[in-house]
Amino acid sequence: MKTKKQQPQTPIPRTALPRFFKIDSAIASGKFPNSNDLAEICETSVSTISRDIEFMRSQLDAPIEYDSYNMGYYYSKKTYRLPASFTGAEDILALNMAKSLLTLYRETPIFDAANNLLASITAPLAAEGNSDWLENRIVVPKIASVKVKPEIWDAIVSALKKNRVITFQYKGIWDEEYQERSAHPYQLLFNNGAWYLYAFAEERKDRRIFSIARMQNVCLAKESFILPKNFRYSDAVGESYFGVYIGDEKFTFVIDCYDEAAIFATERIWADDQKITEIKGGVTIEFTSTQFDKVLRWVISNGSNAVPRKPKQLVSEWKRKVSEIYKVVFDR
Repeated sequence: MKTKKQQPQTPIPRTALPRFFKIDSAIASGKFPNSNDLAEICETSVSTISRDIEFMRSQLDAPIEYDSYNMGYYYSKKTYRLPASFTGAEDILALNMAKSLLTLYRETPIFDAANNLLASITAPLAAEGNSDWLENRIVVPKIASVKVKPEIWDAIVSALKKNRVITFQYKGIWDEEYQERSAHPYQLLFNNGAWYLYAFAEERKDRRIFSIARMQNVCLAKESFILPKNFRYSDAVGESYFGVYIGDEKFTFVIDCYDEAAIFATERIWADDQKITEIKGGVTIEFTSTQFDKVLRWVISNGSNAVPRKPKQLVSEWKRKVSEIYKVVFDR
């Protein structure tokens, strides 16, 4: 007797994965959601939901049925949940690592919701008793972070979604008091435990980076704005990766690195166009960047193991900062 050849399973489209979990959660709730309900929950179209339902039925063996009386979907097997049914060990490992990385954003208002979602997705692994080694062996150490007020976060996110102008009070590093500001929010940026807003500042008629920790009384204005094509932070910062900072001028940096600084320089990618050459006792790293102040701080943080060669402005500022440190240390 011939056996029916089993069809190979179609790979799960990664972009659809978040929708699958939302659909699964809504159907498992027992509230009989229909296609319109699911489209609203997933923020997508009814036709996309129909394709997702069909995929879940045919490829994931999801026992999804339609109840004509309640006019919605339900699981014919009450105990069915999507994660335990299709998520492989590799996916579970990746999701658990994502949970660890999520701790970097613990002071963000969405942390609890995102953490709970990942916890529910990875629950099958915990049920099998295989999660202990992940939690104990894959760890993201905590870093000093800045807490974000939920009302400020919600207002900014809402403005980003709707392309709405925001008004707020802002206290810059050198300001003694808060100043009234208005801006077109482009992107939220995260760097070294703190959140920033990349936006067009109406008062300055130029793009600026605002520290969310120094913002207060954020409100959505009635006015909307048109998002420009080159709105991305990466369009302005160029090809280097020294954190959140945009300078007005692009420089070619040449820095000699020794000992630990040489190791750090060669281990990481600091810029797309970086070149590293060996020298006696170390390496020379060369790259272009607009992030002058960030590069200067990086050089100083490496002490005598990083010696700038170009540009002249960097060499001068480095010498001035070193002299100031020397004076503070030995004059006290």
